[in-house]
Amino acid sequence: MIEVTPEQQNFMQDDVPIRLHHLANHLSQIHSLWNQDSSSDLMLPLVKESRYFLEWTVPDMVQADDIDRACELVDLGRLLTRWLFNWDKIWADPEQTQSAAKQTQEWLHRVLEIADTEPESLTA
Repeated sequence: MIEVTPEQQNFMQDDVPIRLHHLANHLSQIHSLWNQDSSSDLMLPLVKESRYFLEWTVPDMVQADDIDRACELVDLGRLLTRWLFNWDKIWADPEQTQSAAKQTQEWLHRVLEIADTEPESLTA
């Protein structure tokens, strides 16, 4: 079994909406860095930690039967992973960098929306 890190333990003490706000804060910072043509070295830790935030949050959403929104966040994790695999290519192409900034902005809005609304009931 994988041991829980102190960072994970601290993060998981918060409820899901607070965790999602932490994720949104990272996405906001990432968006700013894309638009400032900052060093990729500043953004890389934020992208990696955002994936951890998702990994530590989605299972609790699934357990709470918030399946659809958890699946959306898995898609965000897949996007962040694609960025990591194509990091140098994205940074070398202004069009891809601009696209990544746009995607970050869209996900930022969606994560905040998820954080600030209650999940829909699954009653039939």
